[in-house]
Amino acid sequence: MSWLSSTIAKKFAMALSGLLLVLFLLSHLTTNMLSVISPEAFNEASHFLGTNPFVQFLAQPILMLGVVFHFLLGFVLEAKNRASRPIKYAKKSTGNATWMSQNMIFSGLVILAFLALHFVDFWIPEMNYKYIQGLPEVTDRYYEELVHKFQDPLRVGFYVLAFVLLALHLLHGFQSSLQSMGINNKFTPSIKKFTQAYAVIVPVGFIFIALFHYINH
Repeated sequence: MSWLSSTIAKKFAMALSGLLLVLFLLSHLTTNMLSVISPEAFNEASHFLGTNPFVQFLAQPILMLGVVFHFLLGFVLEAKNRASRPIKYAKKSTGNATWMSQNMIFSGLVILAFLALHFVDFWIPEMNYKYIQGLPEVTDRYYEELVHKFQDPLRVGFYVLAFVLLALHLLHGFQSSLQSMGINNKFTPSIKKFTQAYAVIVPVGFIFIALFHYINH
């Protein structure tokens, strides 16, 4: 792992893990959107993902490692940037730097807190149900479990806040990840528009799901 001592390598690894999470977000949104369209389809998709060995024992551990790696490396890079920043320039104008680029660490911390809540709400109960208590599988339980979580207005409010900050995080982070991986060519303007659209549409989709179930149940 000595290659990670290079700042460029750290940024590349950060970008790669970030893109992994971007792909997961789209997949997760697609599955959860089924809960709005058809409870039966959502139950079927959730049951498949929850019992598929590839998902459970390969994709899920890789995803969890990717989350931990991404956030830990983000904190390392932020600490390094702060340590190398001259104090006398700390209060000067940041030029063209956006609010998002300057506050990625703070939006990241809120998103991390949201992920912890999400694990408590869904992943830990699921692991307890299947692997600790060993209860018999009920294929139509997933929809009701999802709806139940979105009846608490405080939880829904925190979900909405987290997804707003996720949008801000993605507005800078998605495009920045691609640049860190050397993707900078004639298609860059189109890629930028795509990343901006993704950064808005995906979080708004999650917000819509949470509010839909809160209002309609």
